[in-house]
Amino acid sequence: MSLDSVPLIPREEIFGNPEKANPRLSPDGTRLAYLAPDEGVLNIWLRTVGEEDDRPITRERERAIHVFSWAYDERHILYVQDRDGDENYHLYAVDLETDVICDLTQYEDIQARILAMDHRFPTEIFVGLNNRDVRLHDLYRLNLSTGEMALEIENREGVIDWSVDPEFQVRGACIQTSDGGIELRVRDTTESEWRSLVTWGPDEQYGAFGWTQDGRGMYLMDSRGTNTAELRLIDTATGELKTLASNPEVDLGGVFIRKIDRRVQAVGFNKHRLEWTSLDPDVAEDFAFLERAQAGQFTIASRDVADRMWLILYDQDVRPPAYYLYDRETKKLDYVFSTRPHLEEYELAEMRPVTIRSRDGLTLYCYLTLPPNVEPRGLPMVLNVHGGPWWRDSWGFMHEPQWLANRGYACLQVNFRGSTGFGKHFVNASNREWGGRMHDDLMDAVEWAIAEGIADPKRVAIYGGSYGGYAALVGAAFTPKVFACAVDLVGVSNLRTFLSSIPPYWEVMRKMLNVRVGDLEKDGEFLDSRSPLYKADQIECPLLIAQGANDPRVKQAESEQIVATLREKGKQVEYLLFEDEGHGFVKPQNRLKFYAAAEKFLAEHLGGRYLPPRG
Repeated sequence: MSLDSVPLIPREEIFGNPEKANPRLSPDGTRLAYLAPDEGVLNIWLRTVGEEDDRPITRERERAIHVFSWAYDERHILYVQDRDGDENYHLYAVDLETDVICDLTQYEDIQARILAMDHRFPTEIFVGLNNRDVRLHDLYRLNLSTGEMALEIENREGVIDWSVDPEFQVRGACIQTSDGGIELRVRDTTESEWRSLVTWGPDEQYGAFGWTQDGRGMYLMDSRGTNTAELRLIDTATGELKTLASNPEVDLGGVFIRKIDRRVQAVGFNKHRLEWTSLDPDVAEDFAFLERAQAGQFTIASRDVADRMWLILYDQDVRPPAYYLYDRETKKLDYVFSTRPHLEEYELAEMRPVTIRSRDGLTLYCYLTLPPNVEPRGLPMVLNVHGGPWWRDSWGFMHEPQWLANRGYACLQVNFRGSTGFGKHFVNASNREWGGRMHDDLMDAVEWAIAEGIADPKRVAIYGGSYGGYAALVGAAFTPKVFACAVDLVGVSNLRTFLSSIPPYWEVMRKMLNVRVGDLEKDGEFLDSRSPLYKADQIECPLLIAQGANDPRVKQAESEQIVATLREKGKQVEYLLFEDEGHGFVKPQNRLKFYAAAEKFLAEHLGGRYLPPRG
C-alpha cells in the first residue's frame, strides 16, 4: 500500500471555482438558474429545463455571487453582493425580460437581507435594512414591479427575526431577552397589539419555521422540557403544543414544508449522516424512491410551486455533489450536473464517522478522513476545527478533508461541545469554555487518534478558520507540546478586543455572547485568561496566519496583534493579508494562494506531499 500510487489532485480542482453550482428551479418548474464562472467569476446562469440554451444573466467581474433566489413573479432573480468581503450586502434584481440589473438598495455601508417571499404575492418581498440604525434591521415591503420600498415596521426593540403569515402580513417577531434567551411575540392581526407567545431561556434550542395555512398555528423547533430540539406545532391563540417529530439523540435537522398548503411533509435528523422521515403519506413513496436511487444522502434543493418537480442534491464523501431533476408524476430522475466533474477522475477518501469520549464523559461525534492506499498507522494528522463555534461538521463531500487526505494526512474533525445538533446539554456545556473544556475535547480527540495508532504524536497540526482559527491559536499557546505547527484563518486572538469590535448588527446578540463567551464589562480578566495573545510566549511551534482586511466579524487587528507579539518574541510566524477579502476567501485566486501556502507549510512541518503552484 502506497500513497505514491494516488495522483496528486491539483488544488484548482478542489478549491477553484466549481464548474456549476447551487441550481434553483423557477416557481413554474420550467427554468433552472445556477452559478457558474463567467470570465473567471461566479455569476448566475439561466437555462430552460430540457434545453441547452444556457446563458449568463449577471455580469459580476470582481467578486463571486453566492446567494440568489427566484422571485415568484417568474420575471426576476434576486441576489445579494457586498464589496470585498465587508458584508454590507446590496440587493439586486435581474429582469429576465430586459436583462436589466437593478440595485434595489442604493445605500452606503448598510446591509440588506431578504426576509420573506410568498408565491401568492409574487411581486412583493420583505427586506431588512439597517439604514436608520446600523445595529437594527427595519422591515420594508418591496414591490418588484415598481421598485418602490415602503417601511413596514421600524425595529425599535431589537428584533432578530420576523415571521410572515399566509396573507403576507407580519405577525411574528423574535427578540432577545435580557438574559440572552429569545421571546417569540405574535399578533392576531396587523391592527392588534403584540403579545408574548413563547419565551426560551438562554439554555434552550429554538426556532420558528412559519405559520400554518389557516394562520392559527406556528411550527417551532423547541427543546423546552427535553434535551433535543423537537418539531412542535403551537396554537397561537391557546398556546397548546403538539410534538410532530423528535429524536432522543439529536436535534431536529431539517424540515420539508409544502408551499401550497404549508403542510409539514418530512423531517431530517443528522447523527452521523442526514436521514429523512416522511410525515405525510403523499411523499413517503417519493422519499423511499430517492433513498434508493443514488448513493449518498439527499436533500431537496428546490422545487416548483405545484410540487411536481423536485431538484435533488445527492451528497457523498467520495464524489463531488451532483444534482438531479425528479418528476414526481413519472418517478423519473434525470441527471442535471456535477459541481466538479473533473474530481470524479481521482480517487477520493472515505469520511468515516467515529465516536470519542471526552474526559468528562461526553460523546463527541467526529469524522476521520484517511489517505487512500495507506495503512492508517503513525500518520501525520491535521486536527481540522470547524468555525462557529455553534455549527457542526457533517458527513459528505468536503474540500479540506479531501485535500489533506490526498496530501498524505489523516484529517480529524471533532464536533466538540458547543457544536449544534446534539442536544441543548451539549451546547450549554460550552458556556464560558472557549479555550477551556472546548479545547479539552479537541485534545481528547488527538489523544484518541494517537492511542489508536493512527496519528504520529510528533506530527500533529491544528488547523481552522474563524472559531477554528481561535482554536488553532489556543492549541499552539495553551498546549505547546502537542502540535508540530498551527494554521489560523481569520481567528480571534484576544477575546476582549473581539467582543468590543463585533459588527454593529451583532449587538442584538450581545446578551447571548455574554452567556456563551463572557461578559465584556464584567469578565475582563477571565476573557484575557482565555485569549491566546496573552500566552504567546508559550508558543513553540511555527504558525501560519491568514486574514481578510475587510473582515467585519474578526477584525484585521485580531491577527496583526498576535503576529506582532510573536515576531517581537522571535517566534516563527508566517502572515498572509488579503486586502480584498473579508471573513473567508471568496476570490479563487486568493483561495488558491492561501491553500498553496498552507500546503507548503504543512509539508515542511509534517512531511506530507506538496504540489508546487503552476508556473
